[in-house]
Amino acid sequence: MNFPLELRSKVGGHLERIYGEASDDLIDEVLQRMNYESIEINHPPGTNYWDESRTILISYGDSVTSSSMPPLAALNEFVEQRLGDVVSDVHILPFFPSSSDDGFAVKDYLSVNDELGQWSDIELICKNRGLLVDLVINHCSSEHPWFEQFKSNASPGKDFFVEVDPLSDLSRVVRPRTSRLIRKTERAVGNAFVWCTFSHDQIDLDFANPDVLKEMVSVIRFLLSKGVRGFRLDAVAFLWKELNTTCLNLPQTHEIVRLLRTLIEHFDPSVLLITETNIPNRENLSYFGNGNEAHIIYNFALPPLILQAMITGNNYYLNNWLMSMPPAQDGTTYLNFIASHDGIGLRPVEGILSRQETQELIETMRDFGGLISSRNLNGSSEKPYEINISLFSALQGTAAGPDEFQVERFLCAHTIMMALEGIPAFYLHSFLGAENDLQLLGKTGRNRSINRGRFDLCQLERDLDDIDSNMHGVFYGLQEILSVRQRQTAFHPNATQYTLHLGEGLFSFWRQSRSRSQSIFCVHNISDREREFSLDQLNLIETDEWFDLLSARSFPNLKAKLSLQPYQCLWLTNGGPLGNRPNL
Repeated sequence: MNFPLELRSKVGGHLERIYGEASDDLIDEVLQRMNYESIEINHPPGTNYWDESRTILISYGDSVTSSSMPPLAALNEFVEQRLGDVVSDVHILPFFPSSSDDGFAVKDYLSVNDELGQWSDIELICKNRGLLVDLVINHCSSEHPWFEQFKSNASPGKDFFVEVDPLSDLSRVVRPRTSRLIRKTERAVGNAFVWCTFSHDQIDLDFANPDVLKEMVSVIRFLLSKGVRGFRLDAVAFLWKELNTTCLNLPQTHEIVRLLRTLIEHFDPSVLLITETNIPNRENLSYFGNGNEAHIIYNFALPPLILQAMITGNNYYLNNWLMSMPPAQDGTTYLNFIASHDGIGLRPVEGILSRQETQELIETMRDFGGLISSRNLNGSSEKPYEINISLFSALQGTAAGPDEFQVERFLCAHTIMMALEGIPAFYLHSFLGAENDLQLLGKTGRNRSINRGRFDLCQLERDLDDIDSNMHGVFYGLQEILSVRQRQTAFHPNATQYTLHLGEGLFSFWRQSRSRSQSIFCVHNISDREREFSLDQLNLIETDEWFDLLSARSFPNLKAKLSLQPYQCLWLTNGGPLGNRPNL
């Protein structure tokens, strides 16, 4: 194919900034890996490929199991039968053959783990949902053929991994783990010391070798052919290594993200690029670039801040953080989540929470059965990195101890998440109100297993139909709120957002639709006591009719004082477009 000059020039610019130079052959080889059938050139910058109806479910391929079908088929059946239209996209965590880390040590990027199913099961999910997948880009398994080739000094893998002199000064390297950074490996040509950011079974790929980049582009093109609609760039912040630096967020890393964005958007501009960067908030925001890197970034500060606010009833830190967050420009947005397959990260709130507040959070989570994972700090000490706990267990009480408000507190936390600027994402275990899985934790001995349990489909159906169970209350409570949210234009991911100040214990903000036809005042009691405020604090337009989307209660007296019960939420709106009033 003759590639358009505009595309060749753009790709060449990316490659030159990554490698210092870019030959015509390298440009052509990268473009050929995309195997374009046609090339999209006219994709206006700033286009939003989402609206208020977009919602993401995050799940492992084997989170739902069945004796009569593969796990991926069981997951699809559960989603189709139980979630209907409230979930638009499914992010399936790595479903490739893997040697460890629940899929994140990939042995083959082009196959489905046969314990989960096959490509036909993946393609079935694509028929009704947008499919998001992990591109585990920083590393691969020590059992990947590339690493076997590295050990035997065979092509192409012999030059695919980062080697380092073990006497090098690595003290500046930022680590997410406590394991040794360097692994000794026997090769046919002698011993080598290879870079392992996460574990000695996860060997970092060397993107300073353009052949590694080309192979990853081929993986992307293959996954696009299978119907993938979005890529989560796993641990991408650690991608480029350079001695005497932190090896975190280096310029070449950002340029590789820009290059992948260019290649993908010329294949199909609606395919999303999502960066997973569990790092301090300001650094995380940098992956928007100038609207030319990630379409979506994980809002990593949200989970620990929501949790801190809920256990203390104090909205101070949450308010300050929200006021500091820049609105995402068109063509970009936030991924709002408060639970995931990993722990609740503490790095994103460095510089936001005080040391005392962080320690109170850690101690409360320990009291609720949580575990703490650490990371190396300057090679000589350790620092808490994440809290490992199920979100439902984490919200069983406050810093004073467990109480009777667990379900209400849990729903309140998610109601806040759904109302914020961005796209809401739900971890399957949270959708089900799953508690700490101590049995799986005991079996694996890995902290993160506490929130990675599996559910038998038949038993899951019975539990969801038990109207007296917490699972029933959580699952259908979240769906009801979500179905209301998806009909409100003021909850478009890029709609206007302003922080409100209504008093202690009330976390509040205002959303306005892009057409300005609908306003929603979101008021959430994040405390375990009744809170009061006056409607005239909101300066509501007196000629409009105002009602609560969550209860359908009308408010004719705009100077009335309202009392919110513990963890009660109010989405006060003037109605906006016809049909937004819920039928509750």
